[in-house]
Amino acid sequence: MHLDEEGKLSNNKQFREYIKEMKFKVPDNFPTAEYVIVLAREDKLALVNFNFIGKKHEVMISPGYYQSGLKKEDLTNLIQTKIIKEKGYRVENAQGLHLKLLAVRSGLARYGRNNISYVGELGSFLALSAYFTDFNFENEILYDKRMLDECENCKICMKACPNNCISEENFVINVDKCITLYNEVEGEFPEWIDQNKHNALFGCMKCQMFCPANKEAMKNPNRFNDITEEETSLLINGDKNMTLLESISKKLHIPIASNADYYLPIIKRNLGVLLR
Repeated sequence: MHLDEEGKLSNNKQFREYIKEMKFKVPDNFPTAEYVIVLAREDKLALVNFNFIGKKHEVMISPGYYQSGLKKEDLTNLIQTKIIKEKGYRVENAQGLHLKLLAVRSGLARYGRNNISYVGELGSFLALSAYFTDFNFENEILYDKRMLDECENCKICMKACPNNCISEENFVINVDKCITLYNEVEGEFPEWIDQNKHNALFGCMKCQMFCPANKEAMKNPNRFNDITEEETSLLINGDKNMTLLESISKKLHIPIASNADYYLPIIKRNLGVLLR
């Protein structure tokens, strides 16, 4: 039965905005699509020092919140040359699919107890993408939803989660209490979130950084260039100095300068809590 029909999905307004357009459907402009190709690429944890009032503060940026430099066209070319290997077939980026579920059902990934998908030594530090194609792979295997073997007798993520979002009873996490849901959008944090529980510029790393399945993935994070005192002060104050914002954007690999109205209020709030 569908999770929503079972009443296991949150009615949180922001969460519903994320999932409302998701569906498994062949696009109208590609009715001849035969298969979906699912890819996972490494997307490391990033660390950056913010200089503030004479001290360096190391801050984490969760995977998925900064730009890797890889373009959709690069992945399309990879699929055509390394996977299909035959000319004349169409490959189109698939939007609005449930990527985690698709990756697990395809056999590429497995779920962790924290409801995040894991792939081999990449652990959960990865980015998923999917592409429709009219190439016929003549392979109809769909795997059951599976959890990592390591999770069977492990409760580390349950204990590490700042707001107890993970339980044994319900495989779907309690998204209403998840820090990530609140620190990637504008607005004041709910009063019930302990300010000391925040741990990353965007997202939350607690259930992933202590996970045994991420042991290898945690070893080699990306290290970004330090943010200067002047740049940190600008972010804390929410100022729009475009010269400094361009510099910060390059260092953090986040398009802050080109989308300042969106990023500045969020970073001002999040960074302010972390630096405290």
